[in-house]
Amino acid sequence: MRFDVVTLSPELFEPLDRFGVIGRALRDGRVRLKTWNLRDFASPPHWRVDDRPYGGGPGMVLMAEPLWRAVRAAREEAPAGAPVIYLSPQGRRLDQRLVEELAGHPGLILVCGRFEGVDERWVESQVDQEISVGDFVMTGGEIPALMLLDAVSRLVPGTVGDEQSLVQESFQGGVLDAPVYTRPAEWRGHGVPAVLLGGHHGDIAAWRGTQGQERTERRRPDLVAPSPGSGSDTGPLGKDGK
Repeated sequence: MRFDVVTLSPELFEPLDRFGVIGRALRDGRVRLKTWNLRDFASPPHWRVDDRPYGGGPGMVLMAEPLWRAVRAAREEAPAGAPVIYLSPQGRRLDQRLVEELAGHPGLILVCGRFEGVDERWVESQVDQEISVGDFVMTGGEIPALMLLDAVSRLVPGTVGDEQSLVQESFQGGVLDAPVYTRPAEWRGHGVPAVLLGGHHGDIAAWRGTQGQERTERRRPDLVAPSPGSGSDTGPLGKDGK
């Protein structure tokens, strides 16, 4: 899978290939990443990528033309049909179901906003999906893009060594993972549930299922009964990107 990232801070993505399973996937080519510095697509003589908002107000707004040029360049190298994702606090909230949807694409073009936002005309004409990592505001879209890249890359076949771990983890089937334990069996007066020591796989699976359901109801009741207007059922990706 290929990721193309349009950003004002490409250096934030440079260390990725040095760490963990994502770094290994980048080094062996299972995952490919290219950054596009938005400033490279600005116009002379001032090479500006932002300007003041019409109507007044605080902050600066990223201009439509440099964004359009950068995304056009990315489209020429990205896999056919790769959607343009704009990381925005106004987008659909990123969750495991959306991660799985995105992992079904051969590539993603991620655009990192900055300042007060981006020209809405570019969003309306170029963006296939706006995605938010939570109901809070950050200084830019780079960290959200890194989060999305990490979550989606884990689902690329071969990225995670034991792919069974992708099945037995939180949010699979809409519930949190069951608690886990490791050696020693007794630690500072705390033991491991007896069912995990018994070796009966059926009993262990049933215990984990019950624990996951109970933990979800207790810690994340929103997963059991999603609140209205949460945005989790927004429509599919798809704009012509012209």
